Amino acid sequence: MENPSVLPKRSQVRKEDKWVIEDLYADDQLWEKDYDRLADMAAEFKTLQGTMKDSSDALLNVLKEQDSMQMYLEKVYVYANQKYHEDTGNSEYQALSGKASALTVQIYDAASFVQPDLLEIPEETLKEWLEENSGLALYERYIMECLREKEHILTREMEAVMAKIHDVAKGPEKIFSMFNNADINFGEILNEKGEMTELTQGRYITFLENHNRDVRKGAFMRLYETYGKFKNTLAATYQANLQQNLFFAKMRKYPGTLEMALDGSRIPTAVYHQLIEAVHNYLPAMYRYVELRKKVLAVDELHMYDVHVPIVENATKKIPFEQAKEVVKDGLALLGEDYIALLDEGFNGGWIDVYENQNKRSGAYSWGAYGTHPYVLLNYNNNLNNVFTLAHEMGHALHSYYSDEKQPYPYAGYKIFVAEVASTCNEALLIHYLIEHAKDKEQKAYLINYFLDQFKGTVFRQTMFAEFEKITHQMLADGISLTAELLSKVYYELNEEFFGPDMCVDKEIAMEWARIPHFYTPFYVYQYATGFSAAIAISQKIINGEPGIVEAYKEFLSGGSSMDCVDLLKICGVDMTRREPVEDALKVFEEYLGELSVLLTIN
Repeated sequence: MENPSVLPKRSQVRKEDKWVIEDLYADDQLWEKDYDRLADMAAEFKTLQGTMKDSSDALLNVLKEQDSMQMYLEKVYVYANQKYHEDTGNSEYQALSGKASALTVQIYDAASFVQPDLLEIPEETLKEWLEENSGLALYERYIMECLREKEHILTREMEAVMAKIHDVAKGPEKIFSMFNNADINFGEILNEKGEMTELTQGRYITFLENHNRDVRKGAFMRLYETYGKFKNTLAATYQANLQQNLFFAKMRKYPGTLEMALDGSRIPTAVYHQLIEAVHNYLPAMYRYVELRKKVLAVDELHMYDVHVPIVENATKKIPFEQAKEVVKDGLALLGEDYIALLDEGFNGGWIDVYENQNKRSGAYSWGAYGTHPYVLLNYNNNLNNVFTLAHEMGHALHSYYSDEKQPYPYAGYKIFVAEVASTCNEALLIHYLIEHAKDKEQKAYLINYFLDQFKGTVFRQTMFAEFEKITHQMLADGISLTAELLSKVYYELNEEFFGPDMCVDKEIAMEWARIPHFYTPFYVYQYATGFSAAIAISQKIINGEPGIVEAYKEFLSGGSSMDCVDLLKICGVDMTRREPVEDALKVFEEYLGELSVLLTIN
């Protein structure tokens, strides 16, 4: 299916190019039945409050009913939202998505008593029950985790209150999202043809990739000039989000917001700090990349609006989706026949929604519900970037498949800390394969530069974001008011440090903090950098043919949340509590940078 000049309506998309959403629910009526059932389950579940202490069987009953309720919710929520994402202009599925979101709040409220009630049971009693009741064996890790978190769990009444105010606390994030996606207007700029063209969030990076420098500069200046007009409002919104996060940290008796954010996945704070330290130690490699970019572009001054324009032209022709599937399978062949067989099942078994249609959600993701196969949403556009997106999202999908197959429901879902490992490992294996099989010098240079740009954007940039968060959260905790001027000063100085002496750091970049949506999920972005680093470490082991690594990697993929994230990665010989995985990944960046310099004959 070639992408037409006019996008097809959802009803016009070929069946073969759509995911088989019917594997979740055959029709909306069945969804409605489960929706109604869930509402009843929530009401019934509330009646179990206070019963867990009665006996081991009573405790087991509550935990099983909670699982059952959450499994139904997962299926209901995923179906409603995937149907909405097929066509976001469809009012029927807008309503379904809204109903599912409202039901989620209702379910969380109904289940808010579980942890407080569990922690009212004496620890010795819980251990006795675990020994005498074999049914509780499934929940031993869950119970032990609750006991570990005991000091952070509040009374039953307070947990109910916290569940209710959770939506209120999302206010700053919702305000920012509405402002950033709907209300802000950047006006128009001149394109390379001298025509006035609207500047939007979606077009901004495309303009920065334009070979006409005036277009790049115009987009850059206009975007940050517009944000600058709202700098005080955006600073207040950002501070309000940090304040609500600090409130929850204090209420739950954490030393700070970083400790609270990392505790959910039992990540030592040293991992966060060591990531920043390791990247700082390798900033000279980033400076050499900036120097290379400056030389290739042949500019007297390299500006912030010169960071995205390609320095190597794409030497690859259009890649139809059928060919992309074969390229991905070839690139991932090192993972074994069983992995490739699962890829084939996903490619041909209705897992993927392939092409763009009118009002389809942009971007790409992997999602799904326990008990059915994973799903992948794409907007495939016949280019190499989209081939990597296919490999990336299928990495997520097969991670979910392996975990769902091996783990019972309570432990099937994996934490965000390890979520990007499987997807990025796929990309790393694919880029290695393509570089090894490049037809000529130009194609090899393009592929290496593609990898370096991915690395730069994921490890260096996300670590800079992580450091900005670390600094500003600490400032707020110290009682410092986060004014627009202060936030901009911190952000500007970080850019100076991360880009180095060959970059002319334009004053406008100081406002970039105001447009990063991930800052409204505190201490999230560092996981992109750690996940990327772990994936590079694992992919290098696979490429080098380390004995047993493929089997160990599949054991990792099958782990879900049955172990702590750090321990899951240790299965593959990667210890994220040490600096080595990040440093080893940064060495790979250096090696490829050297190779690209040679290919471009830049010394």
